[in-house]
Amino acid sequence: MRRLRLGPVVAVGAIATVALLTPFLGLANPLHMDIAHRLAPPSPAHPLGTDAYGRGVLSRLLWGARVSLMVASSSSLLACVFGTALGLAGGFLRGPVEFLALRGMDVVLCFPPLLLALLVVTLLGPGAGTLIPVLVVLYLPGFVRVVYAGVISVRTQDYVEAMRSLGAGRMRIMLRTILPNVGGPVLVQLSLAAASAVVLESGLSFLGLGVVPPTPSWGLMIGAARATMAQAPLLLLWPCLALSVTILALNALCDALRDAVDPHGMTRRAHRAGILERLAPGLLPARGPALQVVGLTIAIDTPAGTIHPVRDVSLTVMPHETLALVGESGSGKSLTGLATMGLLPSIARVERGAVWVEGRDVLRLDEAVLRRLRGEMVAMIFQDPLSSLNPVQRIAPQIAEAIQAHSAGAGKAAKRRAVELLRHVGIPDPERRAHNFPHEMSGGMRQRAMIAMAIANHPRLLIADEPTTALDVTIQAQVLELLAGLRHESGMALVFITHSLPVVAEIADRVSVMYAGEIVEQGRVTEVFARPLHPYTAALLASVPREDGSLPEPIPGTVPPPSALPPGCAFAPRCRHVAAACRTGVLPLMEVEPGRLTRCCRWSDLA
Repeated sequence: MRRLRLGPVVAVGAIATVALLTPFLGLANPLHMDIAHRLAPPSPAHPLGTDAYGRGVLSRLLWGARVSLMVASSSSLLACVFGTALGLAGGFLRGPVEFLALRGMDVVLCFPPLLLALLVVTLLGPGAGTLIPVLVVLYLPGFVRVVYAGVISVRTQDYVEAMRSLGAGRMRIMLRTILPNVGGPVLVQLSLAAASAVVLESGLSFLGLGVVPPTPSWGLMIGAARATMAQAPLLLLWPCLALSVTILALNALCDALRDAVDPHGMTRRAHRAGILERLAPGLLPARGPALQVVGLTIAIDTPAGTIHPVRDVSLTVMPHETLALVGESGSGKSLTGLATMGLLPSIARVERGAVWVEGRDVLRLDEAVLRRLRGEMVAMIFQDPLSSLNPVQRIAPQIAEAIQAHSAGAGKAAKRRAVELLRHVGIPDPERRAHNFPHEMSGGMRQRAMIAMAIANHPRLLIADEPTTALDVTIQAQVLELLAGLRHESGMALVFITHSLPVVAEIADRVSVMYAGEIVEQGRVTEVFARPLHPYTAALLASVPREDGSLPEPIPGTVPPPSALPPGCAFAPRCRHVAAACRTGVLPLMEVEPGRLTRCCRWSDLA
């Protein structure tokens, strides 16, 4: 992390230290009155003189710091803790928790802060014991709203979905993944609340509704000095100066803390570790399909009606096998992968079908069982590793988090295992790279770190959602080679979602071609590429750059949206071989040869 600026730390530390050590400084009793020496000038006994009652100004100033800082720190910290908890729960859990948290804060905000404080203090009586709860209630809505807004913007990020896909529970995700990402705004809000609490305490004490006299307080000192401004103007200067310096120091400290925990631009440190135990990946049993999707149909309710971005999709993947799911953007590939993990977005629902992983229907399991399944039986690699990795955590703790989500091992053992996983996926100098933040690594190394996180618990099935899209050709080849090696080594099945046919030819055993939410062709890669049985597959192959340098043939038109599907074959408006029969009725997925399926009534003519 970036080095914390020492200036604000020293300033706040000095103020707090002086306040804490006040009883041991040998100052005059702040409550002792010496009327004979009222408004006396500075002297060795009273370096800042005395007030209208002959009490030492310096003594009361320092004892007043203890009161003001105690009230401000207690109220702001309590408001921060409770407000952060409510904001986290409301933003992540949603539903009734969100309603109660937000509507409750709306009720508090209906009352002007100062009037509310005046009302409560008037009813319950002045004093620090009353003032602290009042300030907590006043500052609670600010923390709730700041945290809630941060959670709403973070909860849909890929790195949160990645932790869900690895089986982490809600509490772990909220505290370990989301909270660090909203910590900066919370610190800023804490600085504002602490500074405001100092001012509000002084204001209420000035009005006689805060700290009870004769207890020292900066607000009481300002109120008392008002009556003697003409004779001793310095009596007003000292408490005002103390207030100003304290507020500026608090704001500067929290700004420095915010900058220090911000991961962007942090200086890199090199950390060394000793010789660690080797990784021992367990082989997965080869019994039955690793994944079986049967008639999966996904629906989304819109104001214009229900749409179906995925319709009647069926897939089977065996252990040691790689199935490529291919199609243009908008074909429904990623939604199918998310449904397999039980991670569909809240607007989508499964209307029909079943998804079987390890003999259990994912779509019928409750969230607690799904968390145990994710990461341990099925894991997912997301498309963009920079957005899928938590930006405010180093790489090793993120991988260790995936391990600890499924085992009760100690943190140090999990981090040692994380380093071995980084070594296993081919990251050079893993001991040092384990302490990097995601932005300090190249795209290829970030993707390898994502793969290490995904295989941490030896899943039976790995879903890779376009993991090579943002990588150059050389790094792409290395990642593909790594995935192929992991598949053969551990026996896991691999579902590779992509739009790149050259990638399919390199890594996959079988291919399923999707178009507009449907499977239009399935078969072994060598057979499909050599003799496609659907015009869309043939068009995809023709659109690939050719080795002889001739221009590829683009596919005219675009994929129709789920809300505007044409009748009959969805590819008919773009197809060169369209016939009248293609535009009417529903075309089934037919097995026209052993292991070859197509959704085309003219497959024999195309072949």
